[in-house]
Amino acid sequence: MTELQQLLPADILTFMLVFSRVGAMVMTLPGLGELTIPARARLSLALGLTLIMVPTVGTLYPANVSATIPSLAGIVLSEVVTGLAIGLLLRMVMGSVQVAGNVIATQTGLAFAQGVDPTQGVQGALISMFLSLLAITLIFMSDLHHLLIAGIEHSFHLFPPGKFPAVGDLATLATGMMSGMYMVGIQMSAPFIVFGLIVYGAAGVVARMMPQLQIFFLVTPLNILAGFVILALTLSTMMMLFLDEFTSKAQLFLPH
Repeated sequence: MTELQQLLPADILTFMLVFSRVGAMVMTLPGLGELTIPARARLSLALGLTLIMVPTVGTLYPANVSATIPSLAGIVLSEVVTGLAIGLLLRMVMGSVQVAGNVIATQTGLAFAQGVDPTQGVQGALISMFLSLLAITLIFMSDLHHLLIAGIEHSFHLFPPGKFPAVGDLATLATGMMSGMYMVGIQMSAPFIVFGLIVYGAAGVVARMMPQLQIFFLVTPLNILAGFVILALTLSTMMMLFLDEFTSKAQLFLPH
């Protein structure tokens, strides 16, 4: 028995390794790892999930993991990288509401109405903030966070412990997630893009025909009002589109 094995009993070592991946995923997953949730609450959730998953996934770790300190450090690093990669990949889906919110704000003339987005910790358009908070609320209301928790457990089977995830596969998956994020964001904001083309196109024609008329000063209030009306009419469809995309991407990490 090595000195390291004497210092770290098998159960404690397994718990630490499982927590390395679970903690990294909980801190980055959408819904579970939001900045608005206190760090202690996220840490407590990660510890609780680790206690539950150790009996089922602890046997997947290689038997000689604690033979040397370098081997232990390597597997801890691989677990953290795997957890961060999965969490950040799923967080890309949340970017679709950011894309949609920015497009809507631009088309309706509200791009300059900015504030600090509590879900991202950065400054953004108010409509983007509203859509982000609504998306997180709907994730919990529709129990989609259960998919995230199930995905944490199944990730140990998709990415076996002790091995670094394939960089090529992660790059391909990240490319698909990124393209899907922009596609869904544009689809969500498609009515506003059409509306903006019509309104600004018509305003441009009127401005050319009547240069003395400050047409954009007259159009802007009506543009904002019409934007809010369209948002009220299409909000449910927009969020259903987001939830479908979020569900399909979360199911990539579930057994088929």
